[in-house]
Amino acid sequence: MSLEIGKCAKDPLDAAGLNVSQAGSGPKNGGVIIKAVVLREFGDPDVLCVDEVPIAQKGLDDILIRVRAAGVNRADLLERMGLYPPPDPQPRYHILGLECAGVVEQVGERVTRFHQGDRVMALVNGGAYAEYVACPADNAWLIPPALDDTQAAGIPEAFITAYDALVQKAELKMGQRVLIHAGAGGVGSAAIQLARQMGLHAAATVGSSEKAEHAKQFGAEVVINYHHEDFVREVLAWSDQGVDAVLDFVGQDYLKRNLAVLRTGGIVVVIGTLSGVKGELDLGDLLKRRLTVRGTALRSRQGYDKMRIIQEFATATSAFFQTGQLRAVIDQVFMLEEASQAHRYMASNKNIGKIILRMPPN
Repeated sequence: MSLEIGKCAKDPLDAAGLNVSQAGSGPKNGGVIIKAVVLREFGDPDVLCVDEVPIAQKGLDDILIRVRAAGVNRADLLERMGLYPPPDPQPRYHILGLECAGVVEQVGERVTRFHQGDRVMALVNGGAYAEYVACPADNAWLIPPALDDTQAAGIPEAFITAYDALVQKAELKMGQRVLIHAGAGGVGSAAIQLARQMGLHAAATVGSSEKAEHAKQFGAEVVINYHHEDFVREVLAWSDQGVDAVLDFVGQDYLKRNLAVLRTGGIVVVIGTLSGVKGELDLGDLLKRRLTVRGTALRSRQGYDKMRIIQEFATATSAFFQTGQLRAVIDQVFMLEEASQAHRYMASNKNIGKIILRMPPN
């Protein structure tokens, strides 16, 4: 169900020990009050509540973005349940959201790359489910003119995660082969498109015939429905001696089989752990075939490392988004007050591509 502004069921204390509902009593000390989805307790989607909080404060190297659209990610669902805490320093108000698109409202005193009125998309540590969010200027880049805000909001988290996995972690080169699990999801659809642009050969796993058709349209050469087919057998038949890399979101249940489809010297890049965080490794096989298992996450990275990958990605891909050779696949758009429905829909695994939250009109 959607919750009306200020109509949250309970009034627990926020992370700073302050009653969040008090933020809705009006501006304090001349501050500006905005609407945001405030996480006031952990639990099912019904804990998501639109309320009023003070506007985010920018630093000298930050920009303040008037958010027009924000992406919903699997990590948001984990955070809502208390399984993916934000990095320190802990926020005063716990607001979800790792990516957004909007307009620069203000720039910090040391910011020279952006000006008020610039259209930007950004990767943030949290707070994107709100009318405004502040973030380091180096974590944002200009939206290509051909894209609207909804399309742009679906790019940062999914595409940078996919880019990092393919380029930085798997170190793939033109002509190599990669298996991409969850090929119809946000990151999966991005990874397949990027693989095609890189000249890679991609196979993908999906959970339905409809998703299989979409994965083929994204550029996958082979698509395997994991409900009816053994992806190890199908991938080995397609690749002969195995693939150079696997991009995995499942974790525990897939570890052994992911290693089985690798060729000698291959790499498994773990992006998610939906089935669990522990798995057994045959170290003898690992040594004999010189295999590598790597993990990747964006949110926990140090500022400079995150800035580097963001700016490298923006430079390498902006032209492809402008021409339509790369695109965020948008499944459904919900309004900010429908965040609970958006989370339920993502949990159902029915989406093909990204789920987006739109902000209310200013």
